[in-house]
This record gives sequence, C-alpha cells and structure tokens, in this order.
Amino acid sequence: MPETPLTAALAGDDLETWATLATVLEWLPAALDAQLQRDAGLTHFEYGILFALADAPDATLRMSVLAGYANSSLSRLSRAVARLETRGWVTRQPDPADGRYTLASLTGDGRTGFEQATPGHVETVHRLVLDPLTRAQARQLREIGRRIQKAVRDDDGWRARQSTSG
Repeated sequence: MPETPLTAALAGDDLETWATLATVLEWLPAALDAQLQRDAGLTHFEYGILFALADAPDATLRMSVLAGYANSSLSRLSRAVARLETRGWVTRQPDPADGRYTLASLTGDGRTGFEQATPGHVETVHRLVLDPLTRAQARQLREIGRRIQKAVRDDDGWRARQSTSG
C-alpha cells in the first residue's frame, strides 16, 4: 500500500528537526514561567501583558488588541488581567472612543513591578536562548521564527515599538 499524507511518518532529519523544536516549545515556556514565578510572582503570559502595555502609547491598549498580541482568547486574557488588577498593576475601563471596547492600562505600580521583573527575565532569556547562539545563529533563529510565524498565521504579529527587552 503506498504512503499517503495521512499514513506517512516523520523520519530522519525531518523527525529530528521537529522533535527538537517541539521539545523547545514544551520546555522553554515552563522555564520562563518558573523564573518569573520565583522572582516576581508572575507567569510569562502576565509578563507579556505588562510588556505590551509598557510599550504602548500611554501604556494603554484595547483588551482585544492585547488578546491578538498574545494569541489568547479574551476570556484567558481577562482572567490574567484580573490577577494583575488585584495587585494594582493594571486597570480596566470602557474605551471613551467606543464603549463596546475595554481598555487596559498599566498603573504606576504595574510599571514598577514590570521594571523589577525585567532584569531577571532578560537574564533568563539570555542564558536559555541568546547566549548559546552566535550572532549569526541568533539572526537565523529570528528569520526562522518569522517564517514559521508567517506559515502559522498570515499577519506580522506583535513587534516592539521601542528598543526594550522582553
């Protein structure tokens, strides 16, 4: 019986490449979460929310925009923002330009918390991802990531507005 796309298995170099990437996709988020939980009481997802707000004009974004950046449902994002609100780090209010939307804003305490969490996070990103690579490999990884990102979803995703770390 001839192989079909449904019965064909990954093998050889393809299997090794996929297995390596799949392992990184499983291990890296847990390692990032562990450091942020230990040092700042945050998940990587929550840190990403703070990062996006800190990078936004007036430290404010629509919840729907944040959800798009995070590739998250509004429900998951809302639960995470509620945890950040409990800490006094984020506030939510109706968008005055269109009351159908909700704005999330970073508070002064939220900016302080974000700034305190950042050095440890940056060190972890360097230690786990950037430092093991040469500059050329880091550029290759960026290009590879962009190509995979484009194959997964045909939009540019989130890009930093300014030169910040995270």
